[in-house]
Amino acid sequence: MLDPKVPADPVSALPRGAALRLAIEQLYFGYRAFTAPPDRILGQRGLGRVHHRILYFVGRNPQLSVNDLLDTLGVSKQALNAPLRQLVEMRLVAMDPAAHDRRVRQLSLTAAGAKLEARLTGTQTKQLQAVFDQAGAGAEAGWHRVMRILSGQG
Repeated sequence: MLDPKVPADPVSALPRGAALRLAIEQLYFGYRAFTAPPDRILGQRGLGRVHHRILYFVGRNPQLSVNDLLDTLGVSKQALNAPLRQLVEMRLVAMDPAAHDRRVRQLSLTAAGAKLEARLTGTQTKQLQAVFDQAGAGAEAGWHRVMRILSGQG
């Protein structure tokens, strides 16, 4: 039987400021745990977090233009230039002129890039599935809602 003196959710017993600071810490440590497995794989190739972000969004949006990738990542051309060039040189990303306008450069994953992206994202997919299974459907739906609002999409 539950002890009525012990809250079911210990966070609700915290003062608001302490609960918000705890949320910040949990977001930080959760993100670190979420990115650690793919970061180890990337590190073996001399790549980093930004490379995974590029691979992920190009893989999710074949024929994505460089400008659309800039908008999606929220970075400058200067910040994107070196890591994108590195992925092209490593033959993980292909950059080709668009059929509708040869001035537009469209990005797609090569077979090797798709294989690496699937491996990287696969580690995160398995991790999220395990966490969502443990937390339950209500927690998963709540997490999606919080992330949408946090990112300005909902």
